[in-house]
Amino acid sequence: MSDSIEIISWNVNGIRAVGNKEALKWIDERQPNILCLQEIKALQEQIPEDLFAKEYQDIIVNSATKKGYSGTMTWSEIQNDYSSICEHIDTTKEGRIIETHYDELVLFNVYFPNGQKDENRLAYKMKFYDDFLNYCEKLKKDGKSIIICGDVNTAHKEIDLKHPKANSKKSGFLPIEREWMDKLVDYGYIDTFRYVHGDAIEKYSWWSYRANARTNNVGWRIDYFFVSEELAENLEDAFILDEITGSDHCPVGIRLNI
Repeated sequence: MSDSIEIISWNVNGIRAVGNKEALKWIDERQPNILCLQEIKALQEQIPEDLFAKEYQDIIVNSATKKGYSGTMTWSEIQNDYSSICEHIDTTKEGRIIETHYDELVLFNVYFPNGQKDENRLAYKMKFYDDFLNYCEKLKKDGKSIIICGDVNTAHKEIDLKHPKANSKKSGFLPIEREWMDKLVDYGYIDTFRYVHGDAIEKYSWWSYRANARTNNVGWRIDYFFVSEELAENLEDAFILDEITGSDHCPVGIRLNI
């Protein structure tokens, strides 16, 4: 592994749509070492081959059983020692997790469930949250360092969305969801963006397609990189690439010295 690695995460909201817009061509200029995508909405054979020119050694696709829905994908320059799609957590086979091990480092690319549909879906989301955190804790006890990236589908603090009061009773900013994120932090996982940038305001990663939300920066920060606390000293940067378009989300990333 090189001294410094860059990992970028993006909910593309349909990889074929992004391909049609040529919205991943910036990868050739940026050259991230690892790229994690969520909500690819495609089977492996449906993924366009000309998304970018950069070649990755390791490509893992976890498609949902339901066609045109959910799904995750990880590209890496670094060959993994072990990978899994964590069906013990993603029990409904929605293609939500890719777990990759690089020596003692474990990277999770996760598309966490959305709880807005109904009470049952919110309960599913909360169980997914708990099962996922329990699994991360088990790996930490085995001596692993953890990186979690992806669309968490919850804004953590009031500073993480434009209109907190108006959204306080909606899934994505409910007290129960935010409490789980508090718990994640209490367990020693660091919100890398806040660690680097403190209380920087109006920094979002998702905007509704309605009412010119992105133009007016009426957004939510629901895409995150968390790292286990021993990795904090290795963190060189954490960033939001809000100039990149092609989805209702923008990419987020970190640079780590390993």
